[in-house]
Amino acid sequence: MTTTSERVADQLTRQESKRISQSVFDGSRLRVVLLVDVYDGAQQQFLEAYEQLCNQVASVPGHVSDQLCQSIENPSQWLITSEWESAPPFLAWVNSEEHVQMVEPLHACVRNTRSLRFHVVRETGGDAAAAAAGKRRLQAAPRIGDGVIRHALTFTVKPGSEAKVAEILSGYDSPDPHVDDTTRLCRTSLFMHGNRVVRAVEVRGDLLAALRHVARQPEVRAVEQAINPYLEQDRDLDDQESARMFFTRAALPAVHHMTADGLPEGERHALYYPAKPDQGMRLAELLAQQDEKAAQDPAHPVLRSTIFHREDVVVRLVDVPVGSGNELAAPPAALRKLLDGEPVRMQLITDRRSPDA
Repeated sequence: MTTTSERVADQLTRQESKRISQSVFDGSRLRVVLLVDVYDGAQQQFLEAYEQLCNQVASVPGHVSDQLCQSIENPSQWLITSEWESAPPFLAWVNSEEHVQMVEPLHACVRNTRSLRFHVVRETGGDAAAAAAGKRRLQAAPRIGDGVIRHALTFTVKPGSEAKVAEILSGYDSPDPHVDDTTRLCRTSLFMHGNRVVRAVEVRGDLLAALRHVARQPEVRAVEQAINPYLEQDRDLDDQESARMFFTRAALPAVHHMTADGLPEGERHALYYPAKPDQGMRLAELLAQQDEKAAQDPAHPVLRSTIFHREDVVVRLVDVPVGSGNELAAPPAALRKLLDGEPVRMQLITDRRSPDA
């Protein structure tokens, strides 16, 4: 029999899930699926590179196990699955410079890859699996998303070039937002603080397809070529490996997003939180907890918030009612001990929506 307190708790869980459409901080186990397309004839080379990588990954904190599978229909198609205690340790590893160097041997034999990450919500199996499941954390309830994928890139430009870079990044023509019948680019917001650039995108559909589509647009290629001389990290967009390495290091994934149905549109701000070494993930988690509490307060000015994190870079993108940007609260004491300086409001360079976003 379900008690009143259980019904209330279930109702609160459902309300919370409607407010928070994305988070890596559930504490539940993570399943990572990597789809790999190997060059013809390079299967043995790929297998040897994987075995070397596997031995290194086994010592990464939070890693539980992995499997390597080869298609029974197409020997060039491989599948790597791995299990992690939770999402944060995996993200800390996969977004690190150590990981960039570790996977380098794979790229010589791989045509294409695609990574998918899932929290474990339910599992079935025999007695042994059930016993093991009792010791493992599962996501408590399914999240209610809004169909939008959020992602960002961040990079630095040479000191003294900030004004020129801002001019270039604010003056380009918007690319065609239509990718295909199922994917479109909804919004691009670009900010700067000092010599750091943050470009956040919102995509409905397939993020990878959208990023590839945008990269091929003449307007975007012209802008990327124009800022090349000012980048602190050299890149050659005509060299596939050079471009891949740049965008791998520039990736700034979204780790938490909260909103609620029916909220009005507002003005967009970006806050940059300089984290102390090795404290970026913890800082992002505390910011996520802060935003979850704020979502329960109707008087709080934040309409929606997205937190992006990579290593020691933490950026919080917030939408607030027009004119209320100055009401964004200063960080509480629990956050300050993780900061290497004061949070700063980044300069808005451009904020563009597709016509029917």
